[in-house]
Amino acid sequence: MFVFTNNNPILIFIAFIYRNFMNKHQKPVLTGQRFKTRKRDEKEKFEPTVFRDTIIQGLNEAGNELESVAKFLDTTGSRLDYRRYADTLFDILIAGSMLAPGGTRIDDGDKTKVTVHCVFGANEDYETMRNYAQVFSKLIRRYKYLEKAFEEEIKKLLLFLKAFSEAEQTKLAVLTGILLAGGTLPATILTSLFTENIVKEGISASFAVKLFKAWMSEKDANSVTSSLRKANLDKRLLELFPTNRQTVEHFSKYFTDADLKELSDFLRVQQSLGTRKELQKELQERLSEECPIKEIVIYLKEEMKRSGIPEPAVIGLLWTCVMNAVEWNKKEELVAEQALKHLKQYSPLLAVFSTQGQSELVLLQKVQEYCYDNIHFMKAFQKIVVLFYKADVLGEEAILKWYKEAHVAKGKSVFLDQMKKFVEWLQNAEEEKTQNRSLKEKRTERRSGLQTSGMKAASAGSLRATSRPCCVEEPV
Repeated sequence: MFVFTNNNPILIFIAFIYRNFMNKHQKPVLTGQRFKTRKRDEKEKFEPTVFRDTIIQGLNEAGNELESVAKFLDTTGSRLDYRRYADTLFDILIAGSMLAPGGTRIDDGDKTKVTVHCVFGANEDYETMRNYAQVFSKLIRRYKYLEKAFEEEIKKLLLFLKAFSEAEQTKLAVLTGILLAGGTLPATILTSLFTENIVKEGISASFAVKLFKAWMSEKDANSVTSSLRKANLDKRLLELFPTNRQTVEHFSKYFTDADLKELSDFLRVQQSLGTRKELQKELQERLSEECPIKEIVIYLKEEMKRSGIPEPAVIGLLWTCVMNAVEWNKKEELVAEQALKHLKQYSPLLAVFSTQGQSELVLLQKVQEYCYDNIHFMKAFQKIVVLFYKADVLGEEAILKWYKEAHVAKGKSVFLDQMKKFVEWLQNAEEEKTQNRSLKEKRTERRSGLQTSGMKAASAGSLRATSRPCCVEEPV
């Protein structure tokens, strides 16, 4: 160890360097070490043209034998990178060539780089398209990772429809419809048809008609509409047309003329459901604001006329909104009194929209379901029905029909037991009414007979006989 006895700054600096650096053990350093990249980590060149040539050669050798095509694609997947070149693979299988953005063929001028053994080069008949659909289904089942790539490919091709001929559009539409029916493709791919450039040309609507026909030839209409609903496309079908033609009437005529009335009816129902939701929301707001009943009646009648909503649907909405307009008491012994007071206030409103027998039955069923679903109302059912009967909202015929056959399963035994005495009273009243009606008819017949005999006497010239009916007293 060095000891410095003077204050020479140079010596102090040397001591500092020695003390802090020179006496430390230096770490060993490996020199000349070379790291070699593993073969699996080496990036392979992206060469879609080499892949293209291999696929086209195999398809040309297989020819029109789709079994051979399917076998070739199955075996080739083990040595070619389908995952990396999925878009090139599907371009060739459908269009016969690699596609540029927009849908034009990249190698259209070079016959060695295209093939006619593809979907667009096949016959336009339905059976051929079904066979091609089986080829795609087998390929995707064998190589599951191609499923997402195939969805993206079809979405892309739908965007490129304008670049394809009418025959090619038809083949693609039929193929897509069959694949949708088989579950190989999801209905969400149809969102590409709502793109403006193909909508305004009328291509989207024309393509959709061919697609839905193929789909419905494989599956029933309920299956098709269910798939559309799950994909949230049920409310977007009008977007197949330009903005100035996005009406239910135009859609219905277009698809009905194309023999797709089921789809037309489905859209009408969906639009009606949407309209009803909007109507219920507006009605709920008006009730919460305590608008006068007269104004609500005018509003509802205008909406019924404009949207074509039937009265039974309106009475169901009314009941729901009226019952949602109140914060109900949690005590069962108090809720019945509260309900009767509230419903008595809105009975005139309900009476306006229960003029049909079907409307009355719908209201009774709604009351039954509500009382069952809300346990505090279980004992109030009979009281509500009697209130509506006295307020001329419900008639005896509807109540008797509900009791005998039109009730729903919810709480059936409980509510039928509650209504038993009231129904018996109605039946007795009906019998008395029938007897009184019969008595009146007999009186009418007798009066008619007396008048007829008087007329006969008058024709015979008997003045005394003509005055007799005027003096006859009606039997009690």
